Amino acid sequence: MRAPIGDFDHATPAPDCLDELTDPVAAAVRAWSGGVPADRILHVDTDPRWADTAVFVEHYGRDLLERSANCVVVAGKRGGGTTLAACVVLSTTRLDVNGVVRRHLGARKASFAPMDTATGETGMEYGGITPIGLPGDWPVLVDAAVVDLPYVLVGSGRRRGKLLVPGKAFAELPGAVVLEGLGVA
Repeated sequence: MRAPIGDFDHATPAPDCLDELTDPVAAAVRAWSGGVPADRILHVDTDPRWADTAVFVEHYGRDLLERSANCVVVAGKRGGGTTLAACVVLSTTRLDVNGVVRRHLGARKASFAPMDTATGETGMEYGGITPIGLPGDWPVLVDAAVVDLPYVLVGSGRRRGKLLVPGKAFAELPGAVVLEGLGVA
């Protein structure tokens, strides 16, 4: 199948390649329900050496720069408690951690979660974390600009491979909240 964005040799519906995904991502695809059918979520094989955004778009298509999103794990702290959340913003923006994220989580302080916390809690590889398959009790904050795109490139749970996801599917994820201004230029 031809990928709807980017210059990929082949795209496979995620339900047809569950063995290419981490366990939590595969489980989420198996249990997928909502307005966007699971077979519209596509997996593309990519070289992990080219996982960083700048190198990735040089190899797989410059059009991906405006159609790629990062999923960032954050920790919001208030008193003695910590809330972990995922934030999905376009790769051309930066996450407003100390503004929108902190306020939405009701935290006194918000910061990027340490790498070992992010990977340990998600069961995903650093550099490949995706909002599909996260712990069910996590808030998933999604920038409105991500939801507005026909397809968005995001991690697959591994550094090798990416998912091409219809933008509106992000709004249907468990715990999803769509926010204006989550990603800032």
